Amino acid sequence: MLPKGLSILLWVFAIHLAGLYLYTRGFLLTRLALSELNSCSSNACVPPKHKRAILLIIDALRFDFISPDTPSDPSPYYHNVLTLPAELTAAHPARSLLLHSYADPPTTTLQRIKGITTGSLPTFVDMGSNFGGSSILEDSIIGQLNAAGKKVAFMGDDTWMSVFPSSFDQKYPFDSFNVEDLHTVDEGVIRHLFPLLNETDKSWDFIIGHFLGVDHVGHRLGPEHPIMKTKLEQMDNVLRKVVQGMDDDTLLVLMGDHGMDNKGDHGGDSELEVSAGMWIYSKKHNLYDTRAKIPSNLLKYHTFPASSVPSRSVQQIDLVPSLSLLLGLPIPFNNLGTVIPELFWDSKDGKRFKNALEINSVQVKRYLEAYRNSPSGAELDADWDELQNAWDGTSVQSDDKWTNMNLYTRFALSVCRALWAQFNVSLMSLGLTVLCFGVLSSVLLYHKLGADSEWDTWTQNAQRTAFLWAGIGGLTGIVASVPLTSMIKGVGLTDYTLFGAAISSTVGISLLARPPLSLPKLTSFPLLLLLHALAFLSNSYILWEDKSVTYLLLSSLVPSVLVGFTAPTSRLRIRILGFSVLFAVCVRLMAISTICREEQQPYCHVTFFASSSITVPPTLVLALSLPASIGLPFIARRFLQFSKSDRGIALLLTTVFPLLGILTSAVWLLEWMDVIEVLGPGWSGVLRTVRTATGWLSLSSLLVFVVWWQVPLCLEIKVEDSKTNTKKQVTVIGFANSFGSPYIILWLIFLSLVQLSTQLTGQIILTLGAVALFSYLEIIDSVRDVRTLNAAFQSSNPSSVLQLSSFNTPQSIPLRFSEIVPIALLAIHAFYGTGHQSTISSIQWKSAFVLTSSLTYPFSPALVLFNTCGPIFIFAFAVPLLALWNVTPLPHPSTASIVRKQAIRASLGIMIYFGTLLLSSSISSAWLRRHLMVWKVFSPRFMYAAGSLLVVDVAVILGVLLGVTRIVNGLDGLFRRMPAMDGVGEGQTKTQKTE
Repeated sequence: MLPKGLSILLWVFAIHLAGLYLYTRGFLLTRLALSELNSCSSNACVPPKHKRAILLIIDALRFDFISPDTPSDPSPYYHNVLTLPAELTAAHPARSLLLHSYADPPTTTLQRIKGITTGSLPTFVDMGSNFGGSSILEDSIIGQLNAAGKKVAFMGDDTWMSVFPSSFDQKYPFDSFNVEDLHTVDEGVIRHLFPLLNETDKSWDFIIGHFLGVDHVGHRLGPEHPIMKTKLEQMDNVLRKVVQGMDDDTLLVLMGDHGMDNKGDHGGDSELEVSAGMWIYSKKHNLYDTRAKIPSNLLKYHTFPASSVPSRSVQQIDLVPSLSLLLGLPIPFNNLGTVIPELFWDSKDGKRFKNALEINSVQVKRYLEAYRNSPSGAELDADWDELQNAWDGTSVQSDDKWTNMNLYTRFALSVCRALWAQFNVSLMSLGLTVLCFGVLSSVLLYHKLGADSEWDTWTQNAQRTAFLWAGIGGLTGIVASVPLTSMIKGVGLTDYTLFGAAISSTVGISLLARPPLSLPKLTSFPLLLLLHALAFLSNSYILWEDKSVTYLLLSSLVPSVLVGFTAPTSRLRIRILGFSVLFAVCVRLMAISTICREEQQPYCHVTFFASSSITVPPTLVLALSLPASIGLPFIARRFLQFSKSDRGIALLLTTVFPLLGILTSAVWLLEWMDVIEVLGPGWSGVLRTVRTATGWLSLSSLLVFVVWWQVPLCLEIKVEDSKTNTKKQVTVIGFANSFGSPYIILWLIFLSLVQLSTQLTGQIILTLGAVALFSYLEIIDSVRDVRTLNAAFQSSNPSSVLQLSSFNTPQSIPLRFSEIVPIALLAIHAFYGTGHQSTISSIQWKSAFVLTSSLTYPFSPALVLFNTCGPIFIFAFAVPLLALWNVTPLPHPSTASIVRKQAIRASLGIMIYFGTLLLSSSISSAWLRRHLMVWKVFSPRFMYAAGSLLVVDVAVILGVLLGVTRIVNGLDGLFRRMPAMDGVGEGQTKTQKTE
């Protein structure tokens, strides 16, 4: 049976899952990258038309035919448009083909590189079967060149190195992120391009040159700035020299990977962003027969923005099958592009084109069949019959066969594009609605738990209400899905059912928990939460959130400090201000540890490692790691000594826990010794073996948990004969903190597991975070004492307020939301301090090999998860301590119930905090989905917010289920068995003494 009140947390967790499921289905669309490779078997290739090729990418560029002599356009260089030399485009029209190319969103460089090499539709989340970061794991034209033994040379934007780390025979990458640098990348490409071009004996078969200057000018200065003209003139000179230097057997492809909007940005799907140029040029061989009449249904035209002349238009991914066949290569397996007719129409009857198109359509068919047979194949079910009908039309032996093949490949592209490359605003809206209602209902629940004294009965009613309304809403969603599914594409039966159940359930709970008509007194306004949430509308804040959280966290302590200055006793003033200083020092020290995002350069310096290029701990960390690990248990015991709660299971703090700290630190010290070869390279195997054994030994913390579960209390109980009468005297040492002290031991057990997966600098940060947490608990305890005293001074009967039973009892805890905020911020602060950022690149893969020397399931993924989510988890797990710390379990029938209620309420409070952050992040990523930084900044921050909320939900549920419930039941059972504690029921008068 679930503990009372836990159903509330589980219900909120379920609402969060429903909202995230709906929103992410609309925002983070995915596809499965199949690993199959194409080959030239079964006539899947045609004889090559060119021996070599040069692919020049001018980032964010488009082209035009406009002549420099055109009176209406005296300047041939405007916006991001490069005018092609008239002598190249007009003198030999059969050798030159200028195209408008549609670049599928997201129009970021990384995603477009994937598109123009694989012919697929990359999304932000490309699922593959192996770890590989952003590496391309599927068939590509680069892979086909390698398989054919061709030599590939690369120079320019270093993004190519992340997707093809080992595919180039010659490589000259240059930093792509520094937007302030307009020339280094371009000059580097020029410096290495022309020596290769001028070689007599070619050492290459395929050259890739990726220029970035135009793109950087747009980002930094805007597309209309005069420097844009200078940069375009430079590109014009490069183009002329390349054409002059290339031989007759080389094909030149000049293209922009995407466009740019009027501000010089890109990333979204506006017309300016998806409009790019593509120019294909052959110096000697005609690309197509000018006398041939290509059917008009194969040729599409589009007018560039700000242009008056329609241009021949293709999909950007059409380059992949076209270029592959021109070089005699197989079309990459996952390609969805269609061969460009002009490049193969070399005779009146178009025989070569028809052969190429047949190879192309068969390849697309094979790909779709393979995808449907994959684990993600259900995505195609709704459109499969139409796809099959379209394919059946290609078997007709008539002049319509080629038209039908072209229609089939285009229809396949449109189907897959709807699945993978477009935002589904409908699903996003449903998800945002559920998340919004979830936060609202959680806030009402939080206030209801603070006001309702009959909470046991009320939670039972809430549970029944939630289930009943969810059932009604789910049935309504099923009924509504019948007409809506055909009207709104991409939203199915499951989506409507889940949305209806979630919304209906939140409405039912909100009505049940609604406050009275009179406005409640506002005791605390969540200003910091509001500021934190609103800040997600700014990409600059997100980039520097690690620094901003430090100031928010320190600011959250201001109300407590103000109380400290006005405390009625010197002891309370010293405690509040002293622990506040200790808290602030720990927070500031945690902020020293940094891992820099790319966007923070050059204003950020890595301190988590020895340097940005040396990923070993700093010397100071090496010196402090063992003292910090050994010292933390003693520090924890010192805090427990304030309430004399360092007894019972707490004795392990000075025996077992220091040993666990030594083991967790030793794992990473051995890793450091191995990396820098302290003992020489011959000791690597020995160090690896010892390190693995040490890691497994550190898991003995699980045995400590077993001991804790059996005897969770930090009490010492003495039963003595009374010196004044014949009755027994019971002395309970540690009674004042009998709820909080055992929870601290449980918290430290979980902390040891997190530290095992955390590198040395992170372990020190977690130690500082633990000291900050202990200090904060003492601050809150003292502030509550001050409020009790102030209430006594303002009361007409101070003696009744100042009774022992009025201090630190469950009935006297006025839990405030402002008390939860610092722990929530401390969790985020610890996340950044332990070497993480809201970027995928900051994942610390080293942790996967703590327990094994190779990638091993499930240990490796679990350790990476612990490393990444551990800081958020461990401090969220501490939130119930706000309801337990220094709370005296006086003999009262409702004591256990009130403690559970306060723990549930504290847990609900941190769920509200992180739920609000997720809602804000979701709104910002949806509203700014066309922003340049959506895939670089807003989307990763949304994923971090989503992951953090789920981690927080799991942490507080486990905290209540394992910690609060076990401690409350243990204390209840103990005191019921004690003679001095059950006297009321037996009519006896026995004495007790507590310390």
